[in-house]
Parts: sequence; structure tokens; C-alpha cells
Amino acid sequence: MTSHTATLTTDQATQLVAHLQAGPYDLKEVPYARISGAKKDLNVTLYLSGKLVVQGKGTRDFIEFVLEPEILGAATLGYESTLDPSLLDARIGVDESGKGDFFGPLCVAAVYVNKSVLNAWKTVGIRDSKSVGSDAQIVHLNRAIRETPGCQVSVIAIGNEAYNRLHVRHGSVNTVLAWGHARAIENLLERGPLLNPPPVRAISDQFASSKTTVERALMTLGKGIELVQRHRAEEDMAVAAASIVARNEYLQRMKNLEKEFSMPLLRGASAAVEEAARKLVERHGSEVLPRVSKMHFRTRYRVLGEAEPAKNPWKKPIKTSQPEK
Repeated sequence: MTSHTATLTTDQATQLVAHLQAGPYDLKEVPYARISGAKKDLNVTLYLSGKLVVQGKGTRDFIEFVLEPEILGAATLGYESTLDPSLLDARIGVDESGKGDFFGPLCVAAVYVNKSVLNAWKTVGIRDSKSVGSDAQIVHLNRAIRETPGCQVSVIAIGNEAYNRLHVRHGSVNTVLAWGHARAIENLLERGPLLNPPPVRAISDQFASSKTTVERALMTLGKGIELVQRHRAEEDMAVAAASIVARNEYLQRMKNLEKEFSMPLLRGASAAVEEAARKLVERHGSEVLPRVSKMHFRTRYRVLGEAEPAKNPWKKPIKTSQPEK
């Protein structure tokens, strides 16, 4: 066992912080983390959201001798499916990769799992792709997912030219993403008997302020399945697997683009990415940019020397109360 995730309460998080600060851990800065500590064969990171990620060969010992007795106050390792039988339900997990990257496509993956698949993954280390340390490990986990008997995978890769057309038409990243989620779910459901037993639900992260964004995009078969949208959905094993498959697709397609243009195309949307985009335009002309990038990013305007559009101030969505029946 080399990885484990859990969600801690406020009190549990405080106890974990005290343990890491007092123990023989090398503390380090990690983005969006409240605290992160490492020692031989063990890395422990507590994120601001309350999500705890434990990695390394010392994971089991940490859970059994620190996390359970000192923090959680309960023995849960190995009993997760007993405590919550729905964890073994046949279901579809959906996630995406490339949404926040200026270069490269938007990739959406849907993964079907059942009890046998989930049991097979107990020692594989399937987890949210953002907590996977290297591209090579993403490739390894993607292969393990696809080779698991009973598992079914569907990937939708929206290339940059198609992505830019869709964004212009719909004016929203979330609308494009909702279509990708709906299409990936539909493609899996079309396989019928291969999903054995049939999935009871599809689970995805809630990326839009309104859950109806994805619900409206669902297609014929998708409308017949329960859709669960929630924050931190990647804590579900099916969604974690989808995040790995989607990331693997994104990385492979980025390699193809880098080979085509003979230069590195960096991930994200940093100053280094902006500089890479300038070099690309210098070598191949500005007309190449829509083929490799998401043109609604502000990076595009800075690279091409165009006036940036005014930023729309964010407004908290207004919740409308339901009339009493």
C-alpha cells in the first residue's frame, strides 16, 4: 500500500498539524496545502480543503499507528466498503484534463467500474492525477486501469481548433466541458452488456455554479442514469481513475504537438508558457496559435500584442428559494 486519501474534520486537521510539527518530518511548501511533511518512505500532505494525501512505502504504518489511533480515533483501513457499501456500486466516474492549460486540447474521460474492478485496484494506487508525481506514473496507472478486466474507458479529446470553435459558439468553458462529460458518459452507456452490472450512477466534479449545466447536456442514454455532481469528486475511485485516463490522453497529445512543432509546449498558463507561445509565433507565425492553444486565455492577447478584454467582476450566484408546496 503506497497511497491513501482521507478527509479530515477541523479538529482532526489540527491534531495532524501538531503531529507533523512535533515529529521527525521535513516540512515543505506545497501549493494549496495547510502543511506537508516528509520522512523516509513517507509523504503526508494536508490540503486547505481538509483532504489528506499519504504516499510512500510507509503509508500503511502511518495509517495504523498514527492516523487511526491518534487522529481519526477509529480503525477504518480495510473496512471502507463495509462502512459504506455504496463504495462498491457499479458506476461511471468522469473527469477532465487540460482545462487550465493554454496549450493543448481539453480531454474528458469516463471510466466504468464495478466491484471486481475496485477490488483489483486496492493495491494499484489509483488516485487523483494531481497527486501523481510524474508523467511516467500517469502512463503506468493509465495502462493498469485499461487492462483491468471489467473496466470500460471512454475518452473525448477536443482538439484546439474544435475547442476554439465551440468556445466562440457557446461563450463558456463550462458549456464545452459539459458537452464533453455528456458525450463520454453516452459513449460508455452505448456499450450496454459490457457494463456488467449496469452502472447505478455517474459521478463528476461540480465545475459549474449550477448543476443543470451538465444535466442539460446529457444525451438519450445519459438522461436515464443518476448524475451526481459534487466538489472533490476525485475522492471517488471511479473519478480518480477518469482523472488519470484524461491526463494521460492530454500528455500524449501534447507530446505529438511538441514533435510536430519541434519545441516544448509547457503546461499551465504561466509567464514561461507565455514566453513559449511567443517563440512558437516567431517560428511558425501567428496563424499557428489557434491550432495549439485555447484562444480565450489572456495569454493569447499578450502574445499577439492585442488589447485584453475587460475582466468581468465575479458575482456570487443568487440562490432562489423554492416555493412552499
